[in-house]
Amino acid sequence: MVTLTAIHWIYLLMVGIVIATMVMRRDTVLPCIVGLFIIGFVFSGKLVTTIQIMFNALVAAGNEFLGIITVISLVVAMSKAMSATGIDALIARPASKLMVNPAVAFWVLGLGMLIVSWFVWPSPAVALIGALLLPVAVKAGLPAIGAAIAMNLFGHGVGLSSDWIIQGAPGVTAKAAGLADATMVTYPGAPLFIVMAVVTTVTAYFMLQKDLKTNQGKYAKEALAYTEGTPIKASETAKIFAFLIPALFIIDVIAMLALDLKGGDATALIGGTALAIMALISIVEFKGEALEKVTDFVRDGFMFGIKIFSPVIVIGAFFFLGSEGTAKAILGENATGLLTDIGLFLSQRAPLSAAPVAFLQLIIGGITGLDGSGFSGLPLVGSLAQTFGKAINGNIGVLAALGQISAIWVGGGTIIPWGLIPVAAICGVDPLELARRNFIPVIIGFLATTIVAIFLI
Repeated sequence: MVTLTAIHWIYLLMVGIVIATMVMRRDTVLPCIVGLFIIGFVFSGKLVTTIQIMFNALVAAGNEFLGIITVISLVVAMSKAMSATGIDALIARPASKLMVNPAVAFWVLGLGMLIVSWFVWPSPAVALIGALLLPVAVKAGLPAIGAAIAMNLFGHGVGLSSDWIIQGAPGVTAKAAGLADATMVTYPGAPLFIVMAVVTTVTAYFMLQKDLKTNQGKYAKEALAYTEGTPIKASETAKIFAFLIPALFIIDVIAMLALDLKGGDATALIGGTALAIMALISIVEFKGEALEKVTDFVRDGFMFGIKIFSPVIVIGAFFFLGSEGTAKAILGENATGLLTDIGLFLSQRAPLSAAPVAFLQLIIGGITGLDGSGFSGLPLVGSLAQTFGKAINGNIGVLAALGQISAIWVGGGTIIPWGLIPVAAICGVDPLELARRNFIPVIIGFLATTIVAIFLI
């Protein structure tokens, strides 16, 4: 039986303060620093150790984000090289014939993100789709925030939570739930995945359509800026690169499938390819100036990456205290995952029948996702699905799928700013604004999915 201590309640209080700060549309870095200090002091009781904990938390968070920061920076560096030579305009030309208006652009961008996410996971998909299709979508009239919504909901939401192809998420959930394999989560949970996907994306689409009508002039200027920034003429070499670059990324996808590369390995392949392309463009196009051009592109890319991620490292440092693995790295071997403890505490004290159990799975999954890692909560929601399913004689697979959806849609990064930074960075939008835009569609999707789950349990 889990018992909550003072440190758990303080952590909950600070999480509430951070969320309230977000609601007021203010930056959350300072509350997270205060939270780190208070938690560190309560845990250690020593001022010097507390200061060290604060620093160690930032280092731990930086290590967690380093791969994402690097791949985003390299893709931006590659994009700078492509833009300087007109290659981006040439690549965008075929897609521009398909994305004829903002509505079509929203669905093409989203579905493209979904398909790539299913095969290689969202992180590398963000880099691929962002580099190749984002400029086209914006030129078609879809605002950058709309592109971010589409990429985020379809990739980190629908794609990562269902995980039909790689089956990493349902594999972890099924194992924790005592089920034979991942299909015992994906098949009974299929109606839930579909309902969550349809309700959330359609709601977001109609909300975006309303916003487009209200701010038509503003978004027209944004699309014009993308058009004006594109070089009109491109060299013969640029035309070769316009064919070569998509081909190289397609080869990357094939290699990921053939070599079973996923997650960090897949992201590394995309990042390394972007670096190689940027260097090759510089050598071929700028010749004697290549040494300086490569330095400029890399500097611009990493300046962009660090600028975007610097506040996220602080925010992530605080919320990583909720996950046991990173909590031990920050506080020491005696630490436990604060969010995990809170989830277990709730599960052990709830009345058991289909409706409360379904909502409890939803809530606990969401709580475990607040640390920004959708996968860290899967063992807990899987175990709870087994416990709850046996207690009410319900469908364990459905309960496991519901918990998986909640944990990943929150933790995978659709409604918490520190979890959706990659998409926000690629699209050049404020992560807080993106989180606010996603919030209502995701919450409506949660409610609809939970109602369906109650009938299926």
